[in-house]
Amino acid sequence: QVQLVESGGGLVQAGGSLRLSCAASGRTGSNYNMGWFRQAPGKEREFVASISRSRDITYYADSVKGRFTISRDNAKSTVYLQMSSLKPEDTAVYYCASTYYGGTDYPRTAEYDYAYWGQGTQVTVSS
Repeated sequence: QVQLVESGGGLVQAGGSLRLSCAASGRTGSNYNMGWFRQAPGKEREFVASISRSRDITYYADSVKGRFTISRDNAKSTVYLQMSSLKPEDTAVYYCASTYYGGTDYPRTAEYDYAYWGQGTQVTVSS
């Protein structure tokens, strides 16, 4: 079964940048659409960004458009989330997720589209 491990989280000042990585073990490559979600204390988990499994079509939540960039390297079975111009409201636990095998080559935004989840990495943005 696919296993996902996030890394790169930490403490950063507002306006700073951070790059998250998601390493996938098992068979991934172009077979899975990928996504990033986040959850702040007391709030529901929300969609952040997604990328299609082969054509690298991307989609972003309005709150992060122009600031975050999702990318993937199928040869390394790794997905990235480059975050810039960070704001205190970006503070949350960030989760990497993978859809079920195959499926339409298009980014997904709903939690129910995802089958595998990482343990999450904490991102804290100070004022």
